[in-house]
Amino acid sequence: MNDLSKNGIFGHQHLCVKSKNTNYMSENSFSYSLPEPVERALDTELAAWQTTDKIGRIWQKDASVWTGSDEDKWLGWLGIVEWELGGLQKYRDLRADIEASGFTDILLMGMGGSSLCPEVLAITFGVKNFHILDSTVPAQVKAVEEKLDLAKTLFIVASKSGSTLEPNCFKQYFFERVSELVGKENAGRQFAAITDPGSKMEQVARADGFRHILFGDPTVGGRFSALSPFGMTAAAAMGLDVERLLQGAKAMADECKNSDPSANPGALLGLILGVCHAAGRDKLTIFTSPEIYDLGAWLEQLIAESTGKNSVAIIPVDREPLQPAVSYGSDRVFVYIKLAGTPNDPVDLASLFASGHPVIRIELDEIYDLGAEFFRWEFATAAAGAVMGINPFDQPDVESAKIEARKLTEEYESTGALPAEEPFFEADGIKLFTSPEYADKLLGRIDEESLSELLSAHFSTIEDGDYFAVLGYVEMDGETEKALQTIRTYVLEKRLSATCLGFGPRFLHSTGQAYKGGPNTGVFLQITSDDAVDLPVPGQKYTFGIVKAAQARGDFQVLLDRGRRALRVHLGSDVSVGLNRMIDALQ
Repeated sequence: MNDLSKNGIFGHQHLCVKSKNTNYMSENSFSYSLPEPVERALDTELAAWQTTDKIGRIWQKDASVWTGSDEDKWLGWLGIVEWELGGLQKYRDLRADIEASGFTDILLMGMGGSSLCPEVLAITFGVKNFHILDSTVPAQVKAVEEKLDLAKTLFIVASKSGSTLEPNCFKQYFFERVSELVGKENAGRQFAAITDPGSKMEQVARADGFRHILFGDPTVGGRFSALSPFGMTAAAAMGLDVERLLQGAKAMADECKNSDPSANPGALLGLILGVCHAAGRDKLTIFTSPEIYDLGAWLEQLIAESTGKNSVAIIPVDREPLQPAVSYGSDRVFVYIKLAGTPNDPVDLASLFASGHPVIRIELDEIYDLGAEFFRWEFATAAAGAVMGINPFDQPDVESAKIEARKLTEEYESTGALPAEEPFFEADGIKLFTSPEYADKLLGRIDEESLSELLSAHFSTIEDGDYFAVLGYVEMDGETEKALQTIRTYVLEKRLSATCLGFGPRFLHSTGQAYKGGPNTGVFLQITSDDAVDLPVPGQKYTFGIVKAAQARGDFQVLLDRGRRALRVHLGSDVSVGLNRMIDALQ
């Protein structure tokens, strides 16, 4: 048992995962403690799953475990680990080619499931020359470009369908930039693609003479693709031990075949999340050791996009500042994913449990155990979806924002301008937008029109059980993130609600599904800005700045159409100045 279990806090479960492969051994401990009503509900669910053999039926790809629609078509992730272990040579060949060709940098361009696992691996393993681009914000694109020696960079375009707007824009931009240096006939030798067979991206890659094309499995959805070529190609390109990651995942997958859900590390976690959701504890608050902090970004997409639909959701809360246990509401469930040996443990799970909250603790022996955690959480998410009575493999509300953004870009292509819009408030270079109905509601709550009063009125709509989300369509850098975290912390401490922070457009392929398709318990603050510098999208009339603006406006319109409490704050071209004005208004 770990130390907390010895103290009597976590007496319920301790699971280990060990591979039969003598060259690999991992022990990821899992322990939890639940309030009595939740524990009784879990016992009931465990018995029901045992009686109806739901775990066996999951492995048999029985769609009736969920809603009986098309779930059976999206379960390729169950067997992807063994498939990948049988095809390791392609990853060895890729890494050898990268080393022999003298590439000094690698840029992976993708969105959501195509970029988040690679990001986790690059940050966790400290691979400094592996870069990710998943933003259409012009300043972000330029900041990434400035880190690269374009003539010595391998560009990886990751897109399952090949029709996703953002990766196509990224490819067009950097293919032209490289063509200017080495000639269009040679540019393809610096590009690789990860895509599904027969996709538009495969056609483009072959036409442009890409160096490598690696194929995913069409039955593996993007957010379940960490252990597929969409994650493992990146791992190989970084020089990581792909086999070691996959062996850990295989050990976990083998444990997740156990028909007893109380001894199945993935099913047990999923059933806990499911019964907590049923008990109104639908805000999964994620804490991690600093060394593995970016795992939360991957978990956000997996959990939110899988469970946030049909007016229900498990809302993942990642990187929220730690608060005293008494400050948290009764809508929380906590998970602490810890790396063994991390000093000065800041998360007091015992205090959280004493305050009546469900708590879960997972401990990794080493960072290569991420492979096992990827599979554990995929299985757990599928199990939680079954408890919730939803299809965890579709994303019906992601397309809605894409449609609205497409309308705006098409209008720009035909008219040369985005549709005019009128703020309901403007001062000091900051404009506020929302629906006429919500604007009237906010104005009715204040004595005088000011940025400070209107922000306070917006935050005052947060009620018990709600959550607050900052949605920043601005450059994702340290200074900006610090400012947005300041706004988030202000609301957290004033309203004591769960809080989230996402950067657009990347969150559109992640938590955005839950924000639109989940329950109407979110209060949203979207932040947009003018662009001090813009960049062209080759072959199009629109620029990256226009794409970003269309995505932000399309996303915001869908939130309003769904009756969400949403306020958009538009800054000038100096984002830092605008954010400081907002923070001053709060204080």
